[in-house]
Amino acid sequence: MKAVVCQNGALSVSDLPAPRPGRGQVRLKVLRCGICGSDLHARHHSDELADVAADMGYLQSMRSTERTVFGHEFCGEILEYGPRCKRRAPVGSRVVAFPLRRAEEGIHPIGLSASAPGAYAEEVLVEESLMVPVPDALRTDIAAMTEPMAVGLHAVRRAKIRRGQIAVVIGAGPIGLAVVLMLKAQGVRTVIASDYSAARRALAKRCGADIVVDPATESPIDYVEQRRGYFTSSVAAMSLLLRATEAANTLPIPLWQAWRVLESMGVGPKAPVIFECVGVPGVLNSVITSAPIMSRIVVAGVCMGEDRLRLAMAINKELDIRFVLGYTPVEFRRTLRLLAKGKVDPTPLITATVSLAEVDGAFEALASPDDHAKILIDPTA
Repeated sequence: MKAVVCQNGALSVSDLPAPRPGRGQVRLKVLRCGICGSDLHARHHSDELADVAADMGYLQSMRSTERTVFGHEFCGEILEYGPRCKRRAPVGSRVVAFPLRRAEEGIHPIGLSASAPGAYAEEVLVEESLMVPVPDALRTDIAAMTEPMAVGLHAVRRAKIRRGQIAVVIGAGPIGLAVVLMLKAQGVRTVIASDYSAARRALAKRCGADIVVDPATESPIDYVEQRRGYFTSSVAAMSLLLRATEAANTLPIPLWQAWRVLESMGVGPKAPVIFECVGVPGVLNSVITSAPIMSRIVVAGVCMGEDRLRLAMAINKELDIRFVLGYTPVEFRRTLRLLAKGKVDPTPLITATVSLAEVDGAFEALASPDDHAKILIDPTA
């Protein structure tokens, strides 16, 4: 079969043996596969990623010298079941799959380990237990967006954001746009998206962002500060504390009981939720510096280099910083249902579809934020 192989940072189309499904596995014909930002990182930074994985106990993450087939965002057609499968979906039906697979006595991320070749290929193996059938009415290209949209859903769920809170999305690349889509699907009323690229700001607007901001000319935090109850100034926060104490002293109950009542009423600084979806050194520290007091920061952008953070600023503001990665099998299935019901429409993100022979050029094209958001691969083209 034909597949795109990455080795020493170079991408090339190669002939590989057709995969053979093992126990509980299924062989799929790949219909569509998305090019993920993780693939772009892994092409040139696989050794750094492997070092992090090794420190976490996983020793078989791809290395630059290995021949690796990328591709973990895919939709495929069932070609063959391996032994001891339950065969709940008929051969010929379309499925998506949570990208983990057993191989060589271990469990590996599909497309990010030489032990589990991914879907930049005509065929790919998946675990039957992690497979989810695609509803007949759902387009194949949209089904292939299940995995990146699940990343957005996971970030929003980990944020524990309420509908009335303001969400600020820093970076309108594929991850940021997925977060915008999922925020609106969850009913969040005010979503502010920020990106230097005019094209990506336009995509954020199409995905439902209420306000889009060019950070070269204005800060998205300015829109938060204009709302009553949000503070970046410690002086303003202390002033609120003093006024609230004076108000509590006028009540016909002891001060500390009054404070408990005021707390139960939500008196105090309001806190936005800020999603950092860029992953470039310096961005998180900039967010920490500009964030209102008691903000929650959700870090979804994958920063490949070391960074420096002004921790004293984060401490003094009592910021809540959460790092997120991936999604759960439940979130993966839920995302497919949201796509099938039309509650999330990632169509604006899909800017091109290429053949296996055009993948190298697609990687180069994705380096420009004004040209593309998500490029899909059609191995049958």
